[in-house]
Amino acid sequence: MRVVILKNAEEVSRRAAEIIAGLVKRRPTAVLGLATGSTPLATYGQLIELHRSGQLSFAGVTTFNLDEYVGLPPSHPQSYNFFMHNHLFRHVDISSDRCHVPSGLADNYYEYGRQYEQAIQNAGGIDLQLLGIGSDGHIAFNEPGSSLASRTRLKALTEETRRDNSRFFDSLDEVPKLAVTMGVGTILEARHILLLATGANKAGAVRSFVEGPVTSQITASALQLHPWVTVILDEPAADWLERRQYYVEVEAAQRELETKNQRYYPVTFGTKD
Repeated sequence: MRVVILKNAEEVSRRAAEIIAGLVKRRPTAVLGLATGSTPLATYGQLIELHRSGQLSFAGVTTFNLDEYVGLPPSHPQSYNFFMHNHLFRHVDISSDRCHVPSGLADNYYEYGRQYEQAIQNAGGIDLQLLGIGSDGHIAFNEPGSSLASRTRLKALTEETRRDNSRFFDSLDEVPKLAVTMGVGTILEARHILLLATGANKAGAVRSFVEGPVTSQITASALQLHPWVTVILDEPAADWLERRQYYVEVEAAQRELETKNQRYYPVTFGTKD
């Protein structure tokens, strides 16, 4: 696990956009796993600017989003489908038939989850999965106690998650109690995982998943088992890490090595090439 600690959230978004853009430039038909929420917003803004300046095309890219609230139609302002179209898809040259966001209106979620998994496989698997992290250490909507081998499925949301997300709704009562989400096992099949965390309210979750034991109570801790994870943090989110100085030293050495080799990160490891 590569832990990158930067000064502030702006630097986090810039570095994340560099990684995603670098992949798309090398592999124009890349398959991206995308996340919603406040954390990736600035990263999407950076990618949009790269596209507008003629430096980046999404014409051959395919995307799969992590999750969606159950009961919200795509047109609902708080649906994740609406979020993605408003904050990324409509601003770049990606084809709508290449954009996959789970449906919050499926009739049979067991069958729907199977179909979503198959669609990912049909696309060749996810090259890079973008993640945020919940304050309780969950990834996607894999709440504490979720199986670390779980697949795309229906999931009940905890009261803590609903409270955290209530800032986007008029009241807590309006926050859905169910979501459809990629499973932890699904996420772990991505070739490269990129997790972003900013703000002091994420410091406890960051320490738990980076330095704590692998446990279903902190579903992000399963990322310790993946061969290629990049964690990008701002200073407040990294504040509780016990080995913080070590991560800083390792990252400095890694950056020096990459500069000499003119690579930001390994090109071939974990890709389909």
